[in-house]
Amino acid sequence: MSKGLKFSPLLIGLVVCVALVVYLYLPKETEEKSQTEFAASVVTHVVKKEEFEILVEALGTATANESVMITAQTSDVIQKLHFEDSDFVKKGQLLVELNNKVEKARIAELDVSLKEAERQLKRISDLAKNNVASEQLLDEQEAKVKTLTAQYVVSETQLKELQIRAPFDGLLGVREVSIGAYVEPGDTITTLDDLSTIKVDFDVAEVHLSSIAIGQNIRSTSIAYADETFEGKIASIGSRIDSSTRSVKVRAVIDNKDLKLRPGMLLQILLQKQVLNTLVLPESALVPVEDKQFVFKVEDNKVSKVEVEVGSRKPGIVEITKGLKAGDVVVTEGTLKLRDGSSIKAVNSSEA
Repeated sequence: MSKGLKFSPLLIGLVVCVALVVYLYLPKETEEKSQTEFAASVVTHVVKKEEFEILVEALGTATANESVMITAQTSDVIQKLHFEDSDFVKKGQLLVELNNKVEKARIAELDVSLKEAERQLKRISDLAKNNVASEQLLDEQEAKVKTLTAQYVVSETQLKELQIRAPFDGLLGVREVSIGAYVEPGDTITTLDDLSTIKVDFDVAEVHLSSIAIGQNIRSTSIAYADETFEGKIASIGSRIDSSTRSVKVRAVIDNKDLKLRPGMLLQILLQKQVLNTLVLPESALVPVEDKQFVFKVEDNKVSKVEVEVGSRKPGIVEITKGLKAGDVVVTEGTLKLRDGSSIKAVNSSEA
């Protein structure tokens, strides 16, 4: 028996019959489950028409509505300082007093002389009415009063030049001087900026010139406030196109009552050029092959690889101009494991 195990034809036939019966009567559910196990799990998206903004993007630098360097008009020693760093001041508020003792003494002297001259003028005028004083004496006294008045005005002007006041409402910067310091015209004492409104200048390409207009709304963002958008309006458009850059200078104004924006900030500007009602897809649905774009379209739990034409793009979404229609279902996640004709199982985002 060890030299050769023999099977009878009857035994062989019985084995074949059993195998055939098992194959023919295998439960259909088991077969379908076996096929389903090979279906790839993917996330799908229904294609539909949506509003799609065509935006013009630009970069600009923020500037204050009004901005000055506070300096002295004359050379002298600082006598008093009436402000601190980063104070908010009103127009006309006194900021600095230079040494003004001489000017104040001169004004006091002129004030006394002018009052005496006016008193004498009134007396002579009364005498002249009674023909007691001559017209020449009256004219001389009138001239003296006018001369003293002019001198008084000049002295007051000189005194005002020694008082430095805020030219408009705004926020002061860092104080650059101290009491007792000697300043000359042009020396910076501090800065003053009106931040209630921020101006931003930016360049727009010549091709977009027809899409911009004074009063048009703009949106801006800053890396300092990543999740916040600042809205404004176009205030002016340059009268010339720069021949070297083929762009036009545009200025927008942005309300800044909360003072979040500061001069010198880099702002990203978004201009709405056009709003389309078009087919829109998540960018993740695209499968690039060389210079073409494809998507996997779902039909009866199978996918077909379809070429599409892409129009405008925005972060995360794209416009589809050809290859799909509203109502089509495409795969947005799981495309790397698919081929043309692959079976799929659609799941929602949370299951994915």
